[in-house]
Amino acid sequence: MQETPVLTDSPDMLRSADKVVFPGQGEASNAMQYLRSHGLDKVLLSLVQPVLGICIGQQLMCRHSQEGDVDCLGIFDAEVLRFRPERHADKVPHMGWNQLASPSSPLFEGFNGGEFVYFVHSYYVPLCQHTIATTDYVLPFSSALHKDNFYATQFHPEKSGSVGERIIQNFLSL
Repeated sequence: MQETPVLTDSPDMLRSADKVVFPGQGEASNAMQYLRSHGLDKVLLSLVQPVLGICIGQQLMCRHSQEGDVDCLGIFDAEVLRFRPERHADKVPHMGWNQLASPSSPLFEGFNGGEFVYFVHSYYVPLCQHTIATTDYVLPFSSALHKDNFYATQFHPEKSGSVGERIIQNFLSL
């Protein structure tokens, strides 16, 4: 039986969910302030079911963000940095379709690399021990991360057509 997704910031509903999607759009320091003021930072850290962070959701799962100079959840030991383009062709924000390289995780079951996904971001996570896919824009960066039950994508699977649909299905099958 497929259940209808629920949009919530209820700690009890998050704890009892089969899976949690932690999406985001906005600014890191304001988002962290909201999470902390509602006790959701502690709730997210306590979750044992699969969790998928998307875009700023991935960034907030890291240790620190340059955006607003804020300490984040610390699930991934990485600092979120602002793109510093050196060429005129490299515009910030990074916006549009770009390719995944070296996808390695159950999240990317059926992928070989080279698949296109949709990005909208000015900040990135450098390559680190939790990187499960990379993308090159200005420099190579972590387009996806994984640690324990926590998965995260810098790109938007929900805007990435059939590739994104497959990633979401893979997540739901975890």
